[in-house]
Amino acid sequence: MTPQEMKQLAELLQQVPGMKAIELQDVQGLAQLLRESPEIGSIEVKGLFGTKVVITRTGNGAPTVVAAPAAYAAAPPAAAPASAGGEGEAREAPRAGAGLKEIKSPMVGTFYKSPEPGADPYVKAGSRVSPGQTVCIIEAMKIMNEIEAEIAGVVREVLADDAQPVEFGQVLFRVDPNG
Repeated sequence: MTPQEMKQLAELLQQVPGMKAIELQDVQGLAQLLRESPEIGSIEVKGLFGTKVVITRTGNGAPTVVAAPAAYAAAPPAAAPASAGGEGEAREAPRAGAGLKEIKSPMVGTFYKSPEPGADPYVKAGSRVSPGQTVCIIEAMKIMNEIEAEIAGVVREVLADDAQPVEFGQVLFRVDPNG
């Protein structure tokens, strides 16, 4: 993508309804991410009712869509393999109980249970959540992405450890929608 094309793209993105202003350097950063990361197939910026960046990752011939619900968020280029026998893997192994819904990580990054060190967690086992409520933060490429519940219910399990890496699709919480 030439500098002129990037500038034109930035200008077009500013006209999208609900889109926050996007700077040329943001577009250049996204273009650079595409060039350096062959596993990323495309980056789509959406602006209706809040800015959102959708990154399509490719792997084994099938695309995987990663949604980052924050302005200018982007998934990191590649995930480091999880260590064999780690705590997160052992706790993720059991399948969801009857009727429990899962809140999964929409990206690779670092899981944080609270808005800052020492603060109360957003949610814990026994907490009631509603759609749109922030349940955790995942840091990806130095961008803090608030992860929101998509369902209402009671959190039955927290399956990620604070300040630990999480993978795309990893189960973070199990929620009882009937609770």
